[in-house]
Amino acid sequence: MGEKFRIAIAGASGYAGAELVRLAAAHPCFTITAVTSEKSAGQAVSSVFPSFKGIVDHQFEALAPEALTERADAIFLALPHTKSQDPVAICIKAGKPVVDLSADYRLKDVDIYEKWYHAPHGHPQLLRDAVYGLPELHRTAIAKSKLVASPGCYPTAAILQLAPLFAKGLARPETIVIDAKSGVSGAGRSPALSYHFPEAHESLEPYKIGQHRHTPEIEQELSGLMDDVGSVTVTFTPHLVPMNRGILSTAYCKLVQPMQLSDLRDLYREFYRGERFVRLYEDIVPNPRYIKGTNYCDVGVYMDSRAGWVVTVAAVDNLVKGAAGQAIQAMNLMLGIPEDTGLTAAGSYP
Repeated sequence: MGEKFRIAIAGASGYAGAELVRLAAAHPCFTITAVTSEKSAGQAVSSVFPSFKGIVDHQFEALAPEALTERADAIFLALPHTKSQDPVAICIKAGKPVVDLSADYRLKDVDIYEKWYHAPHGHPQLLRDAVYGLPELHRTAIAKSKLVASPGCYPTAAILQLAPLFAKGLARPETIVIDAKSGVSGAGRSPALSYHFPEAHESLEPYKIGQHRHTPEIEQELSGLMDDVGSVTVTFTPHLVPMNRGILSTAYCKLVQPMQLSDLRDLYREFYRGERFVRLYEDIVPNPRYIKGTNYCDVGVYMDSRAGWVVTVAAVDNLVKGAAGQAIQAMNLMLGIPEDTGLTAAGSYP
């Protein structure tokens, strides 16, 4: 498919990093030239992830950003939060396009970043220059950028399910309630008691109520869609559910004026017309099992007329549209490749 781009993936032994490797290995315009992991340096990728045997023949290496810039045309960073700041700056200084999957460049306000992530930000100018990597809202800016901050998994679902209402000034911003459930892979690959099989299996647990770090992303992006000067404050409660991957997000809000459900659905159809990776459902309710392994976000719009609330439901695969797939979608735009390249496979079912 024309030009091949050399791709480096840092932090490739985590769940999102491994998904980047999986998708990049099958991408017709990418050639993987380096994969890094501090924990697995020196080991073959296929020994850590046997599913890559015969597909990816690289070894993990320790992260050396300067060296990566010499061996790659474009770089993905899937490092832990607070650990991407300097590597991103080094790659940008070398003139390489970067998609960062951590939260280090998602928030425009350095004070908000430092408040929620409890760490100073060493590159506030880059923070201001970075583009939030949700193509459905920022496609043109992403295509022109050298630094894209890939959204969090929960915000991807929440923003896409609410964006049409905010873009048209229909939602009352003080009424937003988001109730979201995520599979255990959303917590990352590092072992912890809460994610131990006997603890998580046959369980459903809310966590970080009113404190989850994805909250300011949702508020930032929804506020940016409003015509009038103001901000959005959401009530966001995530839950851990006993499945490997997938997010189901249910958001509630009240409207500034009454509307018929048919008109709301017409609004969503028009807003997402031509969007390759947003699928609107009416007769079927979105479900994470329908999008497993895909880059789709499935959205449904419903009305509780008796109580006067609009209810939207969104489903994404937290490791694909919520992480690696969306990062590749953004990088495709940055490199001038058709946006859906390497991302069109249907999901596995059941």
